[in-house]
Amino acid sequence: MTTTSTSDVLGPAIGLRVPPCRPAVEVAAFARHVEGLGFDRVYFPDSQLLWRDPYLTMFAAASATSDLVLGTAVTNVVTRHPSVVAGVVRSVAEAAPGRVHLGLGVGNSSVEPIGLRPSRQAELRDGIAQIRGLLSGADVQVNGCIARQRDAHPGVPVYVAASGPQNLGLAGAIGDGAILLSGVSPALLDRGVSLVRQGATDAGRDPASVDLVVSAYAMVTDDVERDARILKPVLAGMAQHGARAVLETVGIHADVPAQVPEIYPDLVHAEDWSLAVEHCSRWISDADAVRYAEEFCLFGSAEHIAERIRDARARGASTLYLQHVGSYDLPERLAEDIAGRVLPLLAA
Repeated sequence: MTTTSTSDVLGPAIGLRVPPCRPAVEVAAFARHVEGLGFDRVYFPDSQLLWRDPYLTMFAAASATSDLVLGTAVTNVVTRHPSVVAGVVRSVAEAAPGRVHLGLGVGNSSVEPIGLRPSRQAELRDGIAQIRGLLSGADVQVNGCIARQRDAHPGVPVYVAASGPQNLGLAGAIGDGAILLSGVSPALLDRGVSLVRQGATDAGRDPASVDLVVSAYAMVTDDVERDARILKPVLAGMAQHGARAVLETVGIHADVPAQVPEIYPDLVHAEDWSLAVEHCSRWISDADAVRYAEEFCLFGSAEHIAERIRDARARGASTLYLQHVGSYDLPERLAEDIAGRVLPLLAA
């Protein structure tokens, strides 16, 4: 198959979420395959109880690839002290010069299973400042001490993951990029882009300098009504984490209990996805799932997905970050379908 990278044409870069669900050398081999298919970026999530370490996996992937951008989507400054983040991302960036992105967020799936709370905005802001300072070789105040990193490695881009208005503004104010978590819904995408750009403007920065990465679940399918059911745990998880008002904007009303003890470790990362779909059907109807797929996700024919990607680009997205439904398998089918059926349409 002849591959087409979106970096060769005028359009958004295409990234892929790859959970470190297998040994690092196997995930690295998959990253090499993804690079050959024409993807521009691969992002690894960070949850220490769910997957292998993302930084060790990135290092292995760096050795297996030559052009692919590698990043975390996302790590945090709660389970990982900012000085530890600076040290490990420096080591990876040395192995892949110019190809490493540091994505940071509040840390939900890393911190909540071990009884910690997600970082607040001030903690995230301070952590990013410390990481940048250490990477640059500057003296940084950490817990009342002055710290400096030997063998500094400045210039690693920092991306802030956000969905709420405050953190979207923060991403614009201090981030080299923003990872927008609300999908490709036109209204929410316009809102998110506007908030990021306003945050940049308020901080005296050029809004165009902020790389806008838009995350969305994706599936190439000829039957959205059949396949959208697998999204029910995603919707239920959103409702649990304060997104009920967002869902209600498209007519989805979900009253989900804060805890669903039958599902481990949580709805979005359920080990038994079929069981999670079954339980979530108590609060999420099939029609809700279809509505979510059509409004927020890249579900549908290759032509439909390509058109939605073009629309997201027109609204300001510089990268589309595609996720498959699932946490403990590699997105092999999604990678093949997007590379073989969608990327050629984007190139055309």
